[in-house]
Amino acid sequence: MDSSSSPSPSAAAAPAADAGRYTFSPKLRWQPEVEEYFAAAYGRDRFARISEALAHPSRYSCIRVNTLKSSTDAVMHKLMDLVCENGLSDGINGVEIVEQNGGDQPHEQSSLVQKCPYAGLENVLFVQGSGPHVLNYNSQPDQSVKEVIVSRKCAESVLRGAQVFVPGVLACSSHVEKGDKVAVSVAVEQPVKDGGWAVGITRGTVLQGLQSDVHYEERKGLYIGQGTAAMSRSGIFRVLHGIAVEMTERVYKLPSFNDVLEGEIFLQNLPSVVAARVLDPQPGERILDMCAAPGGKTTAIGILMRDKGEVVALDRSHNKVMDILKLASEMDLNCIKAYKLDALKSVRKTEEATIVEMVNSHCEAIKTLAEDSGPCHVTVDGTATNVNEESSTTTVVQSEQLFSVDDKNPEPKRYVSKAELRKNLRRMKNGPGRNNCSGGRVEKSKGFFPNSFDRVLLDAPCSALGLRPRLFAGEETLESLKTHAKYQRRMFDQAVKLVRPGGVIVYSTCTINPGENEALVRYALDTYKFLSLVSQHPKVGGPGIVGSCELFNKTYTEKWLTEHEAELVQRFDPSSPVDTIGFFIAKFNVGEKEV
Repeated sequence: MDSSSSPSPSAAAAPAADAGRYTFSPKLRWQPEVEEYFAAAYGRDRFARISEALAHPSRYSCIRVNTLKSSTDAVMHKLMDLVCENGLSDGINGVEIVEQNGGDQPHEQSSLVQKCPYAGLENVLFVQGSGPHVLNYNSQPDQSVKEVIVSRKCAESVLRGAQVFVPGVLACSSHVEKGDKVAVSVAVEQPVKDGGWAVGITRGTVLQGLQSDVHYEERKGLYIGQGTAAMSRSGIFRVLHGIAVEMTERVYKLPSFNDVLEGEIFLQNLPSVVAARVLDPQPGERILDMCAAPGGKTTAIGILMRDKGEVVALDRSHNKVMDILKLASEMDLNCIKAYKLDALKSVRKTEEATIVEMVNSHCEAIKTLAEDSGPCHVTVDGTATNVNEESSTTTVVQSEQLFSVDDKNPEPKRYVSKAELRKNLRRMKNGPGRNNCSGGRVEKSKGFFPNSFDRVLLDAPCSALGLRPRLFAGEETLESLKTHAKYQRRMFDQAVKLVRPGGVIVYSTCTINPGENEALVRYALDTYKFLSLVSQHPKVGGPGIVGSCELFNKTYTEKWLTEHEAELVQRFDPSSPVDTIGFFIAKFNVGEKEV
């Protein structure tokens, strides 16, 4: 037998060794103590399914239609036209979607754009994607595959349909030129000696296509697609911005909606749409969205109110407040008023409320303030005060010439010079500065009066352990999860003070952590006896978690819900056939408050 016609053992073994290399089969890593906690809450098998689902994106995009500017049917036809004309779906003309984890029945071959099947969500459309796909990375057997390694955050965005941008590239094969075909893999954090986690790759590292390459074994099963290099290797690590790789083949194909039907549609996770609906805002009401950025729920509330009433949106970031205002403008909503304010300081302090009461005593017909176009100007103890009841803000400006000195308190009142005013004006004109403000002015608020809102939505900052796709979860510990929960309780306390008797509070998070969900509901019901948990519409998610769990060597018991209470909340399971992010919603009616 001619030995040249037979492959050598080493050559035959190479493909077998790399058989599972160029695939996407991620395994989500957790801190052991956190994994045990979730296994106790969900059951080990169910948590394993949830963990697997979290590492993959949903296989459809959810679009909320702005029904003040268009109709669901009209947008559906426009999207179908765009798919046909511009290839919006990246070549998908109709895909067969099979439910995850052995769902009861696969969907029939269907059109790309479908109406949401759940009652009460008539303004929602689903745009189907597909995946995971098996890709052929080694199209040229005589050459090694040219590769690019990207960061975890970059990879998570690519799995949702984004391109590979320059800041996300960590390493690249040598001799990559513009136009070359490259395989894209992701470097996920690994355990380090000090007990923490780190990627351990110096940006700019050269890949040789050898087993000695950085993260060679760790990247097995973490290939997310391939694309065309938009610039050379040297260009990728020389410039600061731009597309590094244009993805041509993806493990998951999801349509992109950048600059598509601006103002008519908003890309939003299904549970977020449900949360705004559950709040059930009515025209003419005053609604508070306590942690509003980027403004998806805020605008959803405004649309449900038919742009009649007032929606107050808060965020402590200047840039995020600007984003909320921009989105409201795109959707032609005039009822939204966004302010820069930390949600933990939402309730006006007592001494500030006293000052406003003094001002109000000098104003006639205070009940008509909201109808006046300008603020009320009053002098209190030699201080010029502007009061704007709509924003619940008070600005105190002291006269430049005023030096009121009290015999008992010889310290003069603060003098504001014209030079300081000019300096502040220059700051506003000169743009970002060190805090990276995007320019433009946003209004600040000193807080709001108790009982001044009809409904409050608290979509609280959380551990975000329900977001998909998530390729790493080891950063969270039991202690950090407990810290999130404490922060949320403080925010909920503010919400309770701000909503009027007879009003509604809706609490939501995008995490699977019971300590931030069911345990918060337990705290609310035990602390505020005038709160009652009520049923929700629409109801898409499943029930909450019942029981309790002992933590920190049994020194602390985390209490959850009763069976009756669990049926009143909504918990969105990423591993369920609904195929959403992990999410939680609770709705409270507010009774007569204790004096």
